[in-house]
Amino acid sequence: MTNLALRRTIATSDMCNLPAGNFEGSPGDRFHFACAPVSWGVEDYYGPSWEQPYQRILDEMAECGYEATELGPYGYFPVDPQILRPQLEDRSLKMLSSFVPLNLAEPSAAQEAVQRIQEVGELLSALGAPCIVLADHQSKTREAIAGRVPADGSASLTANQWKQVASLGREAEQIAQAFGLDLVFHPHVGTFIETPEETERFFDAVSSSNIGLCLDTGHCLYGTGDPIAIAQQYKDILRYVHIKDIDRPVLEAAHRGGLNFNEAIEAGVFSQIGEGALDFPAFFRTLERNGYQGWCVVEQDIKFGVSTVSPKASMGASLNYVRSVIKELPQRRGADPRSPTAAHREVGDP
Repeated sequence: MTNLALRRTIATSDMCNLPAGNFEGSPGDRFHFACAPVSWGVEDYYGPSWEQPYQRILDEMAECGYEATELGPYGYFPVDPQILRPQLEDRSLKMLSSFVPLNLAEPSAAQEAVQRIQEVGELLSALGAPCIVLADHQSKTREAIAGRVPADGSASLTANQWKQVASLGREAEQIAQAFGLDLVFHPHVGTFIETPEETERFFDAVSSSNIGLCLDTGHCLYGTGDPIAIAQQYKDILRYVHIKDIDRPVLEAAHRGGLNFNEAIEAGVFSQIGEGALDFPAFFRTLERNGYQGWCVVEQDIKFGVSTVSPKASMGASLNYVRSVIKELPQRRGADPRSPTAAHREVGDP
């Protein structure tokens, strides 16, 4: 039995997704859409992008028609749930998750990583969020070769580093479980877990866990993957989706020019959803065929102060596009409410 097959046998709870129930009816009942501060250029670490009033961003999310938001970088939104909860409730928004990038392979950073998972987990749990999204941290080394990682593994982690990743991943899952949160992992461009091969190596390393996959369509394509093939390969542990699109000509120019990941973002490598290279009708048909139901976080990574994109206009148009794709999906009848993507907890239920 392969490690991935073993993980399928123990994947019993998928709390990032929708509650168990009757899944007959329109596809709109099975796919729900959220967004995140990253689409307003809010970066992982404090800087000018954090000077944007968070209330305005929440207003624009709600006005676009989104149902929920990710937390964004810890500290951008208020970290006191008594302050943040009413801000969300006033706009009929739910708190969904938080993207948490950590230095997974460095033993000396493990204590700090654990502390970050604990503080984020405590806040998410207090807000009734269902899951937490783990990723490796971006590094200068890997940002420089984003999308051009050598296939021979020469720029990837060593065997000892993979052991550290596995150890910290399992500890992160235990912490998440203590807060009632499902842990999913996000392969991310500019990190040491970017490519399909590195993604497979990660899930082999944590094969004794119940860590799920967060599939980011844009990062997958940028990292030389095929989002449809990855969705199929990991269908039994796919529990969370980031919807991003890629401007293929910009990506190709970035590769020719040797741009690093941040430079490619500034050049506009991530497009409005539906205007890039991703075949979203085929992607959603794959999710539908495999019984996925749950959250899709619509995003467009931009560089605050550089990108000319209007976040509200782009995110509104992107949501309208994905909803139009969903409307064209056939109705699915006879779905098994015990399927692997049936959630065990309502979003917003602390």
